[in-house]
Amino acid sequence: MTSPHTHASPSTSRVMQWVVAATLPGLVALISFFGWGYLINVLWCVLVAVVTEAAILRLRKRPVGFFLRDWSAVVTALLLGLALPPFAPWWVSLIAVVSAIVVAKHLYGGLGSNTFNPAMVGYAVVLISFPVAMTTNWATPLELLDSPPGFIATLGHIFGFAGTVPDAFTGATPLDIYKNEIRAELATTLREQPVFGDFVALGWEWVNLAFLGGGLFLIWKRIITWHIPLSFLASLALMSLLFGHDPDQAVPVQMHLLAGATMLCAFFIATDPVSAATSNRGKLWYGAGIGVLLYIIRAWGAYPDAVAFAVLLMNFTVPFIDYYTQPRTYGHSKPKRGLPS
Repeated sequence: MTSPHTHASPSTSRVMQWVVAATLPGLVALISFFGWGYLINVLWCVLVAVVTEAAILRLRKRPVGFFLRDWSAVVTALLLGLALPPFAPWWVSLIAVVSAIVVAKHLYGGLGSNTFNPAMVGYAVVLISFPVAMTTNWATPLELLDSPPGFIATLGHIFGFAGTVPDAFTGATPLDIYKNEIRAELATTLREQPVFGDFVALGWEWVNLAFLGGGLFLIWKRIITWHIPLSFLASLALMSLLFGHDPDQAVPVQMHLLAGATMLCAFFIATDPVSAATSNRGKLWYGAGIGVLLYIIRAWGAYPDAVAFAVLLMNFTVPFIDYYTQPRTYGHSKPKRGLPS
């Protein structure tokens, strides 16, 4: 038969599985450059998420197996595991995941009803509540360590049966170092620190490129569209060029794009189909807003990498954006915007 056929949209579980698959290159890069902490975080967060999701579904008298099979809890946990510091104590990850699943997701009615990105709610809760644990447990690149911790040692540090994490294993992120030290040093002197490597930020540039590759794969598979990632990255780069063009005064554009959680945000966090804008024009505004807010908080706020706050603030604006960016319906010269007064 040569006639065109209507194809069903991929199921929620299939979409979530493709998202999980697309994050794997980034996860592998994180493990390769920063150790086993990220893998342990991801596995622990997924376990907590599945148990928490099953418990809250049972309390709500919903079919547990049916909703667990949509993989949404796994994706939320995966994003948290990738975003949290690799040496964060187990209880920090537990609180983050429970907050994401119970508060941000199920108290709003479950998948499809949540106003805010669940993973970012969980991250923001622990970042505000436990700032020391969230800012002092980032891993030093393995290349700079004389004796990198193995899987068992890392597991012991996270779950508390191997004592306190030695200072040699942890340190500030390149974004944090550059932001806080550039006022006292020239960029050429500051970039001589080993944590910056030979390119942008040792390890982080390859992590971000890996997430970029995974994100392009999602666009190719039509799981997400290009609108949010492109507008987000363009606005972040534009803000960096406008206000941080002098590397002796501010973090340069290449570090904003290839350090921290930039590409993870662009393709996996900001593109959450429930809490993001829906129309193509709305997605452009939404992504641009996240980029602007991210730069503002990074440059002048207290947090060197404030993806969670930028995304959550723009989640507030989604109803407004959707109202004013509704597409024109067939047969009408102007788009309908909201309910008639």
